[in-house]
Amino acid sequence: MREVLPDLLGWWREGQDVAMATVVGTWRSAPRQPGAAMLVGPGGAAVGSVSGGCVEGAVYELGQEVLDTGTPALQRYGVSDDDAFAVGLTCGGILDIYVEKVSQQTYPEFGDVADDIEAGRPVAVVTVVQHPDAAFVGRRMIVRPAETRPSRSGSLGSARIDDAVADDVAGLISSGHSAALTYGPDGERRGEGMRVFAAVFAPRPRMIVFGAIDFAAACARMGRFLGYRVTVCDARAVFATNTRFPDADEVVVQWPHKYLAKEAEAGRVDERTVLCVLTHDPKFDVPLLEVALRLPKVAYIGAMGSRRTHDDRTERLREAGLSDGELGRLSSPIGLDLGARTPEETAVSIAAEIVALRWGGRGDRLTATDGPIHHHELPDRPDDVSELTESLADASGSDHDREAAEPNDRASTTRTKEAESSSTDRH
Repeated sequence: MREVLPDLLGWWREGQDVAMATVVGTWRSAPRQPGAAMLVGPGGAAVGSVSGGCVEGAVYELGQEVLDTGTPALQRYGVSDDDAFAVGLTCGGILDIYVEKVSQQTYPEFGDVADDIEAGRPVAVVTVVQHPDAAFVGRRMIVRPAETRPSRSGSLGSARIDDAVADDVAGLISSGHSAALTYGPDGERRGEGMRVFAAVFAPRPRMIVFGAIDFAAACARMGRFLGYRVTVCDARAVFATNTRFPDADEVVVQWPHKYLAKEAEAGRVDERTVLCVLTHDPKFDVPLLEVALRLPKVAYIGAMGSRRTHDDRTERLREAGLSDGELGRLSSPIGLDLGARTPEETAVSIAAEIVALRWGGRGDRLTATDGPIHHHELPDRPDDVSELTESLADASGSDHDREAAEPNDRASTTRTKEAESSSTDRH
């Protein structure tokens, strides 16, 4: 809903009725993720997208119907339907889309929810989208995190339902993910029949880039493109300027290890934060990585450097007392092997590794693989990422690519050894 929030809030404040269609479930190669939204507004206006163009026409008609009747609807679009191609979903995916009428009467809490979203305060909107008793469909509960247990307003129909759902949604808020949850009709955790959708709005995850170099500028642009709140940090004021890093949300002049320790202590580093260490200098790298690798919660830690730099840095970190388990959390040299040369290409390499580790991807070419394209089950994050990064490296070239490269192995080895003396990574 975030992308359509300004339009929805404007119409809501004007007292207008709006139909909001939300993706609440996806299977196979669905083009949009849960939470994507489309509005049918006053005068027939259409805002947003639920499928990238595949089923918008059909959803638009359903939105008009919901505006007329006031009755919410849950509709499935995809290859399971006889008329899948008629509505345009030709990608082979399946979408469940929930359409509801939004107005000051049907959604009086929306103003407060919008205030939370705009202020960056975590909040989740939980809606019953399916239930054996139609009277439950459309019930809504707002959940906000608290110190001991989540606070909530509204009700999904019973105290048992509210308790079960609020506890589960607290975990979704922590991870920043929207999801559909299934229960029994009265909130039984092992039951079926009731389905709720939790639309989670949490602050953007952070990307902290250390080292005010040209690679950092490209990485900041990529991080912003991926939806991160980007900070660039360097101890050298002459390099760490807003002019050099226009895509960063903030530029900090401070010793990297001191800044990271302060941010972690203040609770501004969490399990969604990614750390890109591009300083490429032991006096910055080693103290910084000592702090980073000992943080209890962080999504990704990558450090730039040649193989020689990596070996030297690892030895220094061992001398500083870091364990094998702590060192196993480090992605170094940073990024996937894409053959990158420029700072921009290297930023793509780094982003590719972050995305692959986040969603459990292998880095294979999709044309050489079978099965589902999208990974919908979120993988458990291991403490040691070395096995995952090794598998990504193995997957960076297909078998026939390796076979074709065999005659040139000796020349490639020679070039690699020569490149070790360079201070710049190649990805």
